[in-house]
Formats: sequence, structure tokens, C-alpha cells
Amino acid sequence: MKKSLSSAMGLLCVWMGLVMATPQGAAAQDHVVSPAQIQKDVAGASAERQLNAGKLESFLSSKEAQQAMKTAHINEQQVRTAVKELSEEDLAQLSARAEKAQREFAAGTLSDRDLLIILVAIAAIILIIVAVR
Repeated sequence: MKKSLSSAMGLLCVWMGLVMATPQGAAAQDHVVSPAQIQKDVAGASAERQLNAGKLESFLSSKEAQQAMKTAHINEQQVRTAVKELSEEDLAQLSARAEKAQREFAAGTLSDRDLLIILVAIAAIILIIVAVR
């Protein structure tokens, strides 16, 4: 009995010695993504967000947009503030829709009335998304 207890204690000591002798770096794997890559991705996402916000801001700043919001009794400042609170995904989607509407209007595919409807719809969507959160 004493011999088996002594053997068990010896094995435990050897095991603890191996655990303590293992370097910390060997126990933990290298990060899959380097801190530099994470920083680069964050900077890219920030730049993309600013680009999308700029596109949407440009769309909402147009003479037609301001007139449409005034006609629909939508507070322009409230819409501009709400744009800043949109998620990355919502901002990207609305920015793409606004850009498409501007291109189609410039090409003559959309009438003034169609553009006004789109402007009011986008402003309303922005306010609804922010209100729901």
C-alpha cells in the first residue's frame, strides 16, 4: 500500500514538473489572425462605413431629398442623426439603394415623382430602423 502510494506521488510529481516546465507559448497556439491584420480590417471597415455614410448623406442633402422630406413632414435633422446610428449592414444597403436611385434619376430612368417616393421611403426606413433598436 505504501509502495503504490509512493509510486502515485512520484508520478504526480513528474507530471506536475512537466506541466510547469512547458513554456506558456507552447501551450497556447499562435493567433490565427495577427493584431496588425485585425487593425487593418478595423481601419478598412471604418473607411467603408464613412464612404457609405457619405453616399447616403449626399443623397439626403440633394435639393430633391430636402423637398421630399419637407413635403412628407419628415424632420431632416432627425434623419441625419439616425443615419449615424445605423448598423454597418443597414448603412451599406441603404447607401447602395440611394446610389442606384441617383444613377437611375441621372440617366432619366426615374421621374421626379419616382425619386421623391424613393427618398421618402429611404428616410422613413432609416427612422424606423433606429426607432426599433
